Amino acid sequence: MNALVALEAAARHRSITLAADELGVTQAAVSRQVSALEMELGTQLFLRKHRSIEPTPSCLLLASSLASSFAAISDSVDLVRSSNRSEIVTIGATLAFSTLWLLPRLTEFRERFPSLQIRVVSQDSRIHLTSGEVDVAIRFGTPPFEDGEVIASKADVIFPICTHEYAKRFHHADRFYEAQVDLIAADVSDRDWYSWTDWFSRAGIKLPVPKPSLRFNHYYDALQAARAGQGIALGWDLLVKNFLDDGSLVRLGELVVAPEGRYNIVVPRRTKRSAIRDITAEWLANSL
Repeated sequence: MNALVALEAAARHRSITLAADELGVTQAAVSRQVSALEMELGTQLFLRKHRSIEPTPSCLLLASSLASSFAAISDSVDLVRSSNRSEIVTIGATLAFSTLWLLPRLTEFRERFPSLQIRVVSQDSRIHLTSGEVDVAIRFGTPPFEDGEVIASKADVIFPICTHEYAKRFHHADRFYEAQVDLIAADVSDRDWYSWTDWFSRAGIKLPVPKPSLRFNHYYDALQAARAGQGIALGWDLLVKNFLDDGSLVRLGELVVAPEGRYNIVVPRRTKRSAIRDITAEWLANSL
């Protein structure tokens, strides 16, 4: 291992002297390690010139592999160290995603990393990753994004939802819009977020869209109104799954629309890597 470390440093610096300085050993020690490795491998690793050394193709191949391996080992050490000390990670998402998806799952993450302090930034306007306010964001839309690198993505589907009692009003659930119906709408500030008009259009329904009886500026409130039996809301599957599972809401018919956008786990592009940020992003990606 010492010989491999010496080789990687010498190849990177193109210098025995600089490699010895970095490793805190003598030039003779580095030279001996490299020579021993050349004998072991049966090939020349450096072309020795008057005041410098030049890595051979075999050396460059080995040094590149070693650099990647050492970096992976270093990252793993950082991950272990981060999991055992108190750090802060900031997660950004829309209010609906934070309330309906993220918060119910945070317990599992906190149990795995009890010393970690979690800060959640919830806002429906676009979180600009260049501001440095968040370490990782869940952003709905279509990548690529100029300010962030996508770690993982998840598609979703949208369908009408209401209470079981409300659904009994309709003989043909897929044609609910032909009856006297109470639509519940959430105001759309993001073009990627579908309104009833968008949903009817994508579902191929040519009839005029009934005007919503109730409108809310937050999606969570629209869902609560639907759970109270006030009418029919649009259900984004990833966000309403808990309500479907507990029976407080049901799907109305089989009509489904797949939006063009996706839920994306995004990290800022031009920021220094953080072990705890990578842990958080990986957990989010695996949980989607």
